[in-house]
Amino acid sequence: MHVLGHLTIEEFLRDYWQKKPVLIRQAIQDFAPLLAADELAGLSLEDDIESRLIIEEGKTGPWEVKKGPFTETDYRDLPHNKWTLLVQAVDQWVPEAAELLEHFRFIPSWRIDDLMISYATDGGSVGPHWDQYDVFLLQAEGQREWRVGQMCSEKSSILEGPSVKILADFAETDRWVLEPGDMLYLPPGLAHWGISQGECMTYSVGFRAPSSAELLERTVDAILPGFTQDDRYCDAALPIQASPGEITDDAAARLKAILMEALDNPALLKSTLGQLMTEAKYDDIAPTFEQCDESCQKSWQKSWKETGAALSEVDCWIRHPHARFAYSQQGDDSAFYCQGETSVLTSAAVPLLSLLCDQPQWTSAELLDLCQDTQSQHLLTNLLFCDLILPS
Repeated sequence: MHVLGHLTIEEFLRDYWQKKPVLIRQAIQDFAPLLAADELAGLSLEDDIESRLIIEEGKTGPWEVKKGPFTETDYRDLPHNKWTLLVQAVDQWVPEAAELLEHFRFIPSWRIDDLMISYATDGGSVGPHWDQYDVFLLQAEGQREWRVGQMCSEKSSILEGPSVKILADFAETDRWVLEPGDMLYLPPGLAHWGISQGECMTYSVGFRAPSSAELLERTVDAILPGFTQDDRYCDAALPIQASPGEITDDAAARLKAILMEALDNPALLKSTLGQLMTEAKYDDIAPTFEQCDESCQKSWQKSWKETGAALSEVDCWIRHPHARFAYSQQGDDSAFYCQGETSVLTSAAVPLLSLLCDQPQWTSAELLDLCQDTQSQHLLTNLLFCDLILPS
């Protein structure tokens, strides 16, 4: 399925991605909702599923926010209109939603976060706001008017009082009404305001965008163990300073050189991204990836022969809905990232890693055929034992 309409992937990435919005009419022709409104509401009753209700004219004030899980009484107490239900990470609970995300993998898959579904009554909205990440807004049912405005930042004024960030000033530049199958792409920081016209459902494909501070913190945490007490600030060939109390540009340049040398490690930087971007969205309910050597496997009674037999019992396999995979290559080594953990392998494992990370499902024959080396066999055994791959 091609979801960019008249645009090629190259044109979209060049002209729009993280640059400006674009409306794609009939991105998915004859699109039918993946679940009904009452089924979406049913998900919001579950303890493990993140959900919110936003009521424009709430009992506690404008833009009242309630967090799930909800009860049927909560829904009976809602006003007739101007409220919105948002259910996060529907792809982790509804297989059809996970399949829909596959059509957005023209963006690196480790950047994709989740599929959120919102249902709104007439006039329902979450107010004028902005997001710090890219988003595709696919209209699934009914009509929603979208207005877009200025670029925003942390310095943008927001209303005092509501617990959601509502822009105090919204400078509209465009507006469109989306029909089922239409899709609007918005880059990070762009003000937008969606208002339901009658009842409607909208699907939001969001992306992971860690802050620079978080990336730097994770990178430094990865670098620090490599330093010893012998690694020190030094200033050989120190020139005479007119003012001994001044920290000069040369001193700053020496510090910069220390930092740049520490950062000049592509494998470490890839590992930092890999671990961060594959952390489970909800780690308290997601399976964990446990490292395992050969002796550990024997204690689990999961030899490669037994693993092969287990794989052969099922024709097709998929990732666990809560699992995230990515991989990298560096020289003769490769690395597999899963649930925030790293497994280092040789380049012989790359065909298996590529299959696991690039495809949504795999046949047993494909998996067995690509596990010709011991490391690949160990990795697949771990994934199977940890329930990170499941029968389709």
